[in-house]
Amino acid sequence: MKLFRFGEPGQEKPGVVWNGNHLDASAFGEDYGETFFERNGLARLSAWLQTHASTLPEVKGARFGPCFQRPSKIICIGLNYTKHAFESKMPLPSEPIIFFKSTTALTGPNDGVVIPRNSTKTDYEVELAFVMGKKATYVEEKDALDYVAGFCLHNDYSEREFQLERNGQWTKGKGCDTFAPMGPYLVTKEDVSDFNDLHMWLKVNGKMMQDNNTDDMIFEVPFLVSYISQFMTLLPGDVVSTGTPSGVGHGFHPPVYLKRGDVVELGIEGLGEQRQVVS
Repeated sequence: MKLFRFGEPGQEKPGVVWNGNHLDASAFGEDYGETFFERNGLARLSAWLQTHASTLPEVKGARFGPCFQRPSKIICIGLNYTKHAFESKMPLPSEPIIFFKSTTALTGPNDGVVIPRNSTKTDYEVELAFVMGKKATYVEEKDALDYVAGFCLHNDYSEREFQLERNGQWTKGKGCDTFAPMGPYLVTKEDVSDFNDLHMWLKVNGKMMQDNNTDDMIFEVPFLVSYISQFMTLLPGDVVSTGTPSGVGHGFHPPVYLKRGDVVELGIEGLGEQRQVVS
């Protein structure tokens, strides 16, 4: 299944792609948040659609919101692609680098991105993210995928000066408002062909900047679930973003940072596309 949410910010309703049609799933009575995933919502929704899908109205022309409700946490993995570590002139990590992105950064896939006040180095990052379907604590890697609900597209916007030059952890350059567009779809794991082999790309003003594949990932999804769960409990609906490949603006010589009026477009094979206008 492909889940999505639509409507004005703060008033989104749940939707589902069923037999190629975008349907309003409000009649199911639940939005896509922690309680939905915790109570086996994906299986219940699928069963419900078997008898109710034909009665649901189509969704046309509506704004896409984030493809899930605001989670308890957004966890990100740094330097998780070999070529990106090289372009950043940093050694390959021996263990995953973990940082957090604020939940107030969450926006819809086509909402505008706002350059923060005093920013000079706002950058883009196409990333594969996954959403937890069950509570996970001290999970073994062999069991890890049982805890994953599905996958989505994420643009992990970053302010490089805040992140790298202002002391402290990376989080202050990652959690700015509008810095976490998610969606348009949460695609259930059964409908993702091979998350280790997905084409991913990003353009700025029509120019291809990132053109890569998830096969360059250093720490893969099952390992990340297990690893993170050794340090904290992952709750249903929590999001883990798995890192960006090479081609970020910070990696060019000289660097190429975003400016007001730029148009950023990105996509991952099977997960949909995003478009943001920078302001």
